[in-house]
Amino acid sequence: ATCGAGSAAPPQMSGTESRRGSFWTKYMLSAAAASIAESVTFPLDITKTRLQIQREGQTGAGFQHRGMVATARGIVREEGLRNLWRGLTPAILRHVVYSGCRMAFYEQIREKVFKRNADGSFPLHKAVAAGMTSGGLAQLLASPTDLVKVRMQTEGKRILQGKPPLYRGTWHAFSTIAKEGGIRGLWKGCVPNVQRAALVQVGDLATYDTAKQMFLRHTPLKDNSLTHALSSLCAGLVAATLGTPADVIKTRIMNQPTQNGRGLLYTSSLDCLVKTVRAEGVRSLWQGFVPCWLRMAPWSLTFWISFEQIRKLCGIKSFGN
Repeated sequence: ATCGAGSAAPPQMSGTESRRGSFWTKYMLSAAAASIAESVTFPLDITKTRLQIQREGQTGAGFQHRGMVATARGIVREEGLRNLWRGLTPAILRHVVYSGCRMAFYEQIREKVFKRNADGSFPLHKAVAAGMTSGGLAQLLASPTDLVKVRMQTEGKRILQGKPPLYRGTWHAFSTIAKEGGIRGLWKGCVPNVQRAALVQVGDLATYDTAKQMFLRHTPLKDNSLTHALSSLCAGLVAATLGTPADVIKTRIMNQPTQNGRGLLYTSSLDCLVKTVRAEGVRSLWQGFVPCWLRMAPWSLTFWISFEQIRKLCGIKSFGN
């Protein structure tokens, strides 16, 4: 059986239903929905990345700060419109691994590890634990693709500074990083990456799941696109608030120059955190919060509505049910 509008009849509990609700089916549906969301919102992601590194190594009165809009306009004017999507290929590859795993892991952990209460509810503390666990594990697997995405996003800045490009494309970036730092080099920045993913999934997965159940249990709202949209907006805001500081640290560690596989600017996540706060203040940890939130809100909205609709078309129960 295949997914499609023709499957309007109520699904039967059969081998077909079992396949539709399997781990790998949910994995593929999650990856598809995430690829759609990533493609739509990617210009905001590259803008956020450029904002987070713009002061790195810049001191004195000569530094000119750019805001979100000025940064995006600068990319278009100086590098071309297409460069707003520079790094999209590794970003989609990341979500094929990351979003596929985080969503499938979360549902498995919710149903088989922590389990629901007798009334069918899933309390917030369990949702937080499940979100952090699934997000961290998924990011551990996807970290090399995230590293390549960040490197590709910053290539345009190098070219404008008169430096030669480091990578000819996505696969060349993978091979170059592996040659310079070994296989372990592909997991550079893995620790802050995993930390960020765990925090973001508290916001995204746990908040969406909890908000949706609250809307369904305590308001007249039904399990439809309006409820999915409201829940996703809540998820995007919490995810951006919790995830931006870790995202700043992650981006700076991944973007730093290396020698013999070792970073030349920071020795660890804590070292990066301390140096960033000392040089730029605590507020710098939320540098890029606005584009991060403005990206996460439409990303979350696009992802969750697409994901819920694809599940419906494939005869799989709505997320959380």
